[in-house]
Amino acid sequence: MAAVRRGAAYFLRSSARVLFNCKNTAVHKPRKWTNVLYTSLASLAVGGGLCAVPFKQVEQLSHDSLIRRAASLVTDSSTTFLSQATLALIDAIDEYSKAVHILNALQRKYLTSLGKLTKDEEDSIWQVIIGQRAEVNDRQDECKRFESTWVSAVKMCEMAADAAYTSGADHASITMNSNLEVALSQVEKAQKLSTEADKKLAETKVMEVQRMAQHSATVQNNDEEEMPEAYLRED
Repeated sequence: MAAVRRGAAYFLRSSARVLFNCKNTAVHKPRKWTNVLYTSLASLAVGGGLCAVPFKQVEQLSHDSLIRRAASLVTDSSTTFLSQATLALIDAIDEYSKAVHILNALQRKYLTSLGKLTKDEEDSIWQVIIGQRAEVNDRQDECKRFESTWVSAVKMCEMAADAAYTSGADHASITMNSNLEVALSQVEKAQKLSTEADKKLAETKVMEVQRMAQHSATVQNNDEEEMPEAYLRED
């Protein structure tokens, strides 16, 4: 009987220790996870803050320094815009000049063959000439469109260069002005070729008027010569 009592007491003491340990574990466990959570959030906040905004670096930069950096970025983007617009305009002018030269060659060929072609041959040549004139007009419209864009790019670059100079970004301002000079020079050369093509086309127009007048006079004289004398005699 005594042995049974001693065993029961041992069982109760063991059970009490287990319950006490479980209770302590249940009490301390949330505190442990809470500490881990706070530590993780703190690390995330510090890490995210450093990745998103370099606070220490920004604090060391003045407003003047930030403005100069922004002005440099503006000149870089303006240079890209100017380069693309210049390339597009030069290509458009080149295509226009080629179209004008082709039209000029077709018209001169027609004028040299005037009076030697049949009616069908003349009609065929004129269809080609009319089609080429339409091509010239399309190319000319394209030149005007790209020229408008290019002028806007030039104005933007001039403003960017002035802003960079005012903000103290001297290197960016000098580079921008150099790029402007190159773009203006390239477009000027292309426009000279276009002007020469237009000049030759105008000369051909004058020659066309003269040749057509001569041809009409020749045809009229031939008709009068072929007309029977009875129709030329007065009653």
